[in-house]
Amino acid sequence: MTTPSIDAQVRLDTHPSHPSAVTATLTGTQHRTAHALLTTHGFEPVNEHTLMLARIDHEEPYWAQQTAQKLADEEGVTVEIRPRLRAAIDEEWTWANYPMHWCTRQEIREVSHQANQLYEDIRSGRLVIHAHAEDGGGPPSRSVRTGAARASTSTGRITCGRSPAPSTPRPRPSPPSNASTARPCGPAPHPRPKRSSRPPKPALP
Repeated sequence: MTTPSIDAQVRLDTHPSHPSAVTATLTGTQHRTAHALLTTHGFEPVNEHTLMLARIDHEEPYWAQQTAQKLADEEGVTVEIRPRLRAAIDEEWTWANYPMHWCTRQEIREVSHQANQLYEDIRSGRLVIHAHAEDGGGPPSRSVRTGAARASTSTGRITCGRSPAPSTPRPRPSPPSNASTARPCGPAPHPRPKRSSRPPKPALP
């Protein structure tokens, strides 16, 4: 059965100054419907007609494509993917020196998606880290963080290696120049990871 179309058009493109981030520009008399649908897929509003997708794992092109397909196939929204974003979607890359080297590309993407969800839950206040203590005696080797979700009484425990010194947070990408400014929405994505390459040559004695 064909999904009936609605009068809403979405144009997806890369952010002008942060290539891994993705912008969505909306037109049509039913653009508010598309606006609401995009927010359920991780896009954050800049204004009534513009949204932005920025992730800590630099996988915005992949998830933008997944969103575009769902909007078109399931919701009847007309979606245009601009050439720069299409090139980013088609680009094959992987993390250099990825610690779980046995994972496939799709498995790496699933792990990074879970990390991004955890980050967004903390940033939005849905998950609150309310305790931090060393685990075990002697020199500290592990740290334990206990988190509680605001929406429920459930708690979780995360055990990890000694935390590095906190770094200064980076601002999120600014809205495109043709959009009005809105509230900041977190740190900007770091530069996209480089393609895997041959190991560096050993230093000469």
